[in-house]
Amino acid sequence: MKSGIWNQVLTYLYIRKRDPNDPRNINIKMMHGMNRISLFMFLIAIIVMISRLFRH
Repeated sequence: MKSGIWNQVLTYLYIRKRDPNDPRNINIKMMHGMNRISLFMFLIAIIVMISRLFRH
């Protein structure tokens, strides 16, 4: 079964466990690591923008 974007986001945020049938090689691990870092940075930026919006 193909996972959707929301399932992938939940996996990146460690809310959902990985599918054990997914392929595991260094390229996929590196790609998912970079995506996880990008997602965390995006969420932090959104939180900072919202906090600045309410401060002024």
